[in-house]
Amino acid sequence: MTRFIEIVEVGPRDGLQNEKAILDVEQKLDFIGRLQAAGARRMEVVSFVNPNRVPQMAGAEEIMAALPAGSGLSRIGLVLNMRGWERAVAAGCDEANVVVCSSDGFGIRNQGANVAEQIEAMHAIAARRTSEGGPPISVTFSTAFGCPFDGEVPQERVVSLAREAANAKVDEIALADTIGVADPWMVRSRVEAVRQVIGDIPLRLHFHDTRNTGLANAYAGVEAGVDILDASCGGLGGCPFAPAATGNIGTEDLVYMLERAGFTTGYDIEALIETAKWMSGLLDKPIAASVSRAGVFPPAVAPA
Repeated sequence: MTRFIEIVEVGPRDGLQNEKAILDVEQKLDFIGRLQAAGARRMEVVSFVNPNRVPQMAGAEEIMAALPAGSGLSRIGLVLNMRGWERAVAAGCDEANVVVCSSDGFGIRNQGANVAEQIEAMHAIAARRTSEGGPPISVTFSTAFGCPFDGEVPQERVVSLAREAANAKVDEIALADTIGVADPWMVRSRVEAVRQVIGDIPLRLHFHDTRNTGLANAYAGVEAGVDILDASCGGLGGCPFAPAATGNIGTEDLVYMLERAGFTTGYDIEALIETAKWMSGLLDKPIAASVSRAGVFPPAVAPA
């Protein structure tokens, strides 16, 4: 297999937003630089949210100002509403990732708006981009496989939301397992159902490893034909508004699995491991990703 799988690195945003330690702008820029050196080409680098609610995401404009355009890195900013869109455009983001919750319970707690209100905001942002210009828009449907407050999220609802995004003519659609409750068979079913209503719009998947199913779900997505996956170096991640939230699948774990199978990703796994170890020291917490703990195989230096 020589099929290329694009891995979108979300460590600087999703990876840091739930950490007790709050990094300064220079530390975040160092993290982004190390990830780019390890092969990241699309990276979620900032979140245009209220820093009073998520202080880990402060400094978005400063980070964007320090990251030059045209450097081979597509700099993605997370957007929740029109104010976030305006900030992303003003900051010069290469992409805007608009988040829409798939459940009212999570939407009210995470974004202060129900699903219908968020869909309305998404359409308004898409219309604003059409009339005034701006970066490409991806839409991520969080809690697309289950909600910590409302429980099961019906597949029909996810399909309906994906249809709304397709009608808004967004550039990419993502399904996110925000709290890590999906299984591989559910992933395949939702991918197939969503594909029927979004046409040629690329589909991306975002998995958390809360219940140790993240890599299995990524495998199911790839087998179902998805070529774009999110991951976070070191397995960092979580959501401050989701109880017991844990990290994303580790970028190094995903790269190891895919490249052992013959897929290509463009990442340097040894550089990812070094970056994960550096971040572990910075945050003073163990690495969650397995490959950074166990090493690659075959090892670079055979054991005596």
